[in-house]
Amino acid sequence: MRTIRVETSAATILLTEAPEPKVRNRQTGEIAKDATSGESLMTIGVVYIEEGESSLIKVTIPESGVSEGLTLGAPVSLPGLVARPWESVFNGQQRHGIAYRCAAVTPAAFPAAMGALA
Repeated sequence: MRTIRVETSAATILLTEAPEPKVRNRQTGEIAKDATSGESLMTIGVVYIEEGESSLIKVTIPESGVSEGLTLGAPVSLPGLVARPWESVFNGQQRHGIAYRCAAVTPAAFPAAMGALA
């Protein structure tokens, strides 16, 4: 399926869940790996806020892209963020959604306008 770049320059992105290994198989505990590099993958939870609307999303990141100094509730930057629609059939039921992935997660600063409101 097509990958869609997500423009984040006008958004505020806050870390809501600390990085943890992405589990590929819950029964065996197998950790997901990048298909190209073989690197272990991690997931984070963020709230994505833009134009007064917010969404909670999970984002997948290569383990090497997880920066030091991340704090829950603090703003983060997600360089290379892309969205990929997906669908599958599980136990006879059709499921679909959007998977998010980026190259890294790094600490960021609150936008000046948001800081003025605090």
